[in-house]
Amino acid sequence: MIPSSFEYHRATSVADAVAKLAANDEAKIIAGGHSLLPMMKLRFAEPPCLIDINGIAELKGIAVDGDHLVIGAMTSENELIASDLVAQHCPHLINVAKLIADPQVRNRGSIGGDIAHGDPGNDHPAVMLSLDAQLVLHGPDGERTVPANGFFLGTYWTGLEEHELLVKVKIPVRKSGMGYGYEKLKRKTGDYAVAGASVVVEMNGGQISDVRIGLTNVAPCAIRAEVAEDILRGQTPSDDLTARAAEAVRDACDPAADLRGDAEYKANMAAVMFSRAIEKAIADARG
Repeated sequence: MIPSSFEYHRATSVADAVAKLAANDEAKIIAGGHSLLPMMKLRFAEPPCLIDINGIAELKGIAVDGDHLVIGAMTSENELIASDLVAQHCPHLINVAKLIADPQVRNRGSIGGDIAHGDPGNDHPAVMLSLDAQLVLHGPDGERTVPANGFFLGTYWTGLEEHELLVKVKIPVRKSGMGYGYEKLKRKTGDYAVAGASVVVEMNGGQISDVRIGLTNVAPCAIRAEVAEDILRGQTPSDDLTARAAEAVRDACDPAADLRGDAEYKANMAAVMFSRAIEKAIADARG
């Protein structure tokens, strides 16, 4: 199908993008376009105005600031994959990016667009939850930083306030004893996940001192499996422990039935993806 008519504006800076958002009611930001444009073609979204932020240099780049890896919102998936800084300080992002869609999408799709769109099927929201990331937002009143945990409120609904723009993602750098795992089930290359799980563990003396579990596409938005985290925290890894946590992961799910499967199947697959991801994360933490 063909999208409905819309105005197009190209922003030259973050301040210009925010001003254009404020001046155009119901405008939408377009970054890589891989989330928004398909919805527009199907008339699921009909924004009267698009504001293109591709030309804003300050939204791109990867740097280390103290104990955080700072990533510009317009940084592409392939730029994450190629980054030595990401490989050193958060290799989890590389493993995740390699599983997103296909090379064309990874070349254009941005980390910020994936997060800000609020699609429960996107990969990065659950990953940001597991990484304990902070999101830097810029609006008419200036800049503010919010935790990823609590930012995702529902399907295509986030904590972005009116006329705000996601500009940076801040992720704690990897420390000793930390390990990562990401697993997702999909029907074919390029498809959204049937279910996915991102796990970050911190090991100390053979025990799980901390753990965060983010789940993809098994609820109206990306969610943390906090009951499962509580089961794991402070415990020595074992098959029985993983099985009990997997049951809590299954109980945390509230998926919608669609062509990828019914609710029970998706919840069961989330538990399986979690079990695989935590096994990888623990092995990674142990080196």
